[in-house]
Amino acid sequence: QVYRRAFRRGVRTHPQAGLMQGKRTAGGADLPDTARVAVADVKRLFAAQKGFLDNFFQKLNFDEVLAFCQKVYDCKGTTLFTGVGKSAYIAKKVCQTLVSTGTRSIWLAPVDALHGDIGNVSPGDVVVMLSKSGTTDELVTLVPYAKAKGGFIVAATNNPNSTLAKMCDMHVTIPSNGELTPFNDGPCHTGGSRSAPPVTYTALQMLFGDTCAVYLMELKGLTQNQFAMNHPAGRIGKRLVLKVTDVMKPWSDLPLVRPSANGMETLVHMAGTSKGCGCLLVVDEDRTLLGTFSDADLRRALTQNGENVLKLPVKDLMNYKKEFPRTTTVHAMAFDAHLKMEGPTKVDYMPVISDDGKGTLMGLVTLLQLTAAGM
Repeated sequence: QVYRRAFRRGVRTHPQAGLMQGKRTAGGADLPDTARVAVADVKRLFAAQKGFLDNFFQKLNFDEVLAFCQKVYDCKGTTLFTGVGKSAYIAKKVCQTLVSTGTRSIWLAPVDALHGDIGNVSPGDVVVMLSKSGTTDELVTLVPYAKAKGGFIVAATNNPNSTLAKMCDMHVTIPSNGELTPFNDGPCHTGGSRSAPPVTYTALQMLFGDTCAVYLMELKGLTQNQFAMNHPAGRIGKRLVLKVTDVMKPWSDLPLVRPSANGMETLVHMAGTSKGCGCLLVVDEDRTLLGTFSDADLRRALTQNGENVLKLPVKDLMNYKKEFPRTTTVHAMAFDAHLKMEGPTKVDYMPVISDDGKGTLMGLVTLLQLTAAGM
């Protein structure tokens, strides 16, 4: 208790007490506990960001962009991205976009590169350095050593006359006329990067890098299936790669019944073996699918035939008062099977048959399985 009282007194008297209590202090003066959120202020900030984006598109040198994309496209080795601070995070993001879209790329930490990781650079590689000012010490120091390893060095900065721009083999200007900031008596100051956190320039860097990545996808003719192969755990990858055979229950694990079995035998069989399938599958001696028998079929049959259902053969009960069940084939895409089960009326299961036209039962897919597979 003594400690807590002392702590509370310290909070009240500490120069940063306002911050600790949810207040802001300026020159030692406490500001009100609450601040009003005004739509006009928020709109003004977004309008300022739009102005910076407009400037980017107006000033972007597309000859430089094309030269950069051509260099990365022609690269026989690896394209390495590096940067410091916030630019490091953008470099990592753009690098991962390239990797996932078919361009061999890795992240190079500049400080680690000066202590051994420069071994990742080989002749024929392209090293892309992201820096707003073009004067980042770690990158300036790294340039001659990366060149000595045979790398082609590209600087991407806001200053074509910067140190990096002059030292590197190629320069691409990512133009910016300011940063969004509440400092300097205005919400949008156009000063240098040291006057505000880089909340605008990082967006421009990512816009530049990811757009170039998409252009490289077009140049390489990357298909959706190739893209999906790089995203096997994602929904896109699963929908474009997984086939019915990858997710179905094989026929050997299914509750099968012959068409001559009577209603009583069928009910006993259904009660003991159909769990997780939703139906019994009626097949002949060649395992040709004749139909399905489900709880819904049983209810319809009971309504019309009463207790006589127990004496009828399952061939007279299967598909009761409905069309032959929807089916799919082993080589169909799992996502297509999912869509087929969803409409026009939803079904919970769908038999899988051979695609040779004989209708041989190969397995069964259920909505539960497809959902678990990420469809």
